[in-house]
Amino acid sequence: MCGLCGEITFDGSPASVEALSAMTCSMCPRGPDAEGILARGRVALGHRRLKIIDLSERGQQPMVDSELGLSLVFNGCIYNHKDLRAELEGKGYRFFSTSDTEVILKAWHAWGPDAPKRFNGMFAFVIHERDTGRVAMCRDRLGIKPLYYVQDDKHLRFASTLPALVAAGGVDTAIDPVGLSYYMTFHAVVPPPHTILRGVRKLPPATLRIVEPDGRIKDNVYWALTFERSREDLTIDHAVWKERVGDALRRAVDRRMIADVPVGVLLSGGVDSSLIVGLLAEAGQQHLKTFSIGFEAAHGEAGDEFKYSDIIAERFDTDHTKIMIPTANMLSALPDTIAAMSEPMVSYDNVGFYLLSREVAKHVKVVQSGQGATEVFAGYHWYPKLENSNDILTDYKALFFDRDRDKLGSQSRRGLDVGGRAGAFVEAHITRAGAETPLDRALRIDTTVMLVDDPVKRVDNMTMAWGLEARVPFLDHELVELAARVPPELKLKDEGKGVLKDVARDVIPQEVIDRPKGYFPVPALKYIDGPVLEMTKDALTSQAARERALFRPEYLGCLFDDPTAHITPLRGSELWQCALLELWLQTHNI
Repeated sequence: MCGLCGEITFDGSPASVEALSAMTCSMCPRGPDAEGILARGRVALGHRRLKIIDLSERGQQPMVDSELGLSLVFNGCIYNHKDLRAELEGKGYRFFSTSDTEVILKAWHAWGPDAPKRFNGMFAFVIHERDTGRVAMCRDRLGIKPLYYVQDDKHLRFASTLPALVAAGGVDTAIDPVGLSYYMTFHAVVPPPHTILRGVRKLPPATLRIVEPDGRIKDNVYWALTFERSREDLTIDHAVWKERVGDALRRAVDRRMIADVPVGVLLSGGVDSSLIVGLLAEAGQQHLKTFSIGFEAAHGEAGDEFKYSDIIAERFDTDHTKIMIPTANMLSALPDTIAAMSEPMVSYDNVGFYLLSREVAKHVKVVQSGQGATEVFAGYHWYPKLENSNDILTDYKALFFDRDRDKLGSQSRRGLDVGGRAGAFVEAHITRAGAETPLDRALRIDTTVMLVDDPVKRVDNMTMAWGLEARVPFLDHELVELAARVPPELKLKDEGKGVLKDVARDVIPQEVIDRPKGYFPVPALKYIDGPVLEMTKDALTSQAARERALFRPEYLGCLFDDPTAHITPLRGSELWQCALLELWLQTHNI
């Protein structure tokens, strides 16, 4: 796990080493173990390294294979790298390291654009071909690893984080009206290629982009998730689905133990992370390091789920660490949490992941996390409402959109809507072929779009702020493909994630499985009052906010007067959404 960056020029001018230095410096927390810059004429590559596989200097990046004429920067982990290495050695390739980085280099030379299809893992990489001058940019199937870029007629710059590109200078940092429209409509999800800034874009997941020496680009989407079932799928017994899901999850969890350093688990106390711990114990892991976090209660709502994480820690005899964060400490950490965001993210649990990662990084460099299970196995409360929908587009928007076009126009000084881009985007996804039922259509967009630019991005940003690598077994693409074929009724049973809960019943205690659905609780942010309310007012009435003029003053006045009266369908605060955006812009000097 690392941070990558680079610059390629199209006019023959030398790439800027100064820009590379600024980007690598910006990403220091992602890779505190080493820094590397390679500059050769029109091409410069930069890297910050977190040593996880092959701790020697042979795994250093940027990695160059002079014999093959390839240079590479890479962020992520290829879990099947040993199998691929053996296959490549059988083809005559010679290796100088034991890293998965070098496997990508050889695989690209051997298989070219088909190489990413062979990778099981999370990855973003950029390869420069010496002999052709081409650059290949690639992102993993489910967008677990980020890749941002800036491109014009003269050059291409790319980095693992948006702030790194801003730090290098020369970026159009004006607000992108399309990105802002998405942010305010689609529950703060801004799908690629857009970001909140006009000058910065992001490569979509499952995309391989070839950039020619003159700047021409060609994209290849090398993977797509389908929700189509064979005749056999429709006749398989429930017990067989349970067995198949259990086997696939065991493989996914086992793959993510591959490391040359210890691996821990973020244990929330929910069924997903508890199941990971149980499966690792089942496989023979002893005294596994596990970590839980809690916050002070507020408005009568508990701020921790230690009751359930304790059950798992005691049952499986883990080396368990509980971290309780006082409200004052949480508030003081908010500025640094926002600084760690590559894009503005409104979920209350960002600060929870940030503070949890800070403590966990003192013990381990790699953790497994239960992120993604709720989307993949239909665990959210809104999914049953969509099962038999007669108008899935209208029903999905009613559940997920924070505001309609008229409301957005009345709240924004810019009269935002930009041609209903969010609505058109969702309609294109919902109506696309390859999903059989209304629920399938909702799960597809949630898994391939919402998950990527909300929960997955949140985990990457908050863990990497402390040089901690988070691995997500529920997003193993083979498991995700299998889950897509599971009949909807088996996922919706038992109030969601039914087939997954059936797997869990053979592994973890019943009281953890049948507990009420929980979310990462941060009560002090959910109920905006006191110091949090003052912070939002200060941000949205500041000179910078007045000059930006994103929102109508009368709308902000209503939010300040009664924050709890303005809640989105997904139980988010409209005030926090507006304030977080302004705080993010100010934090990054935009």
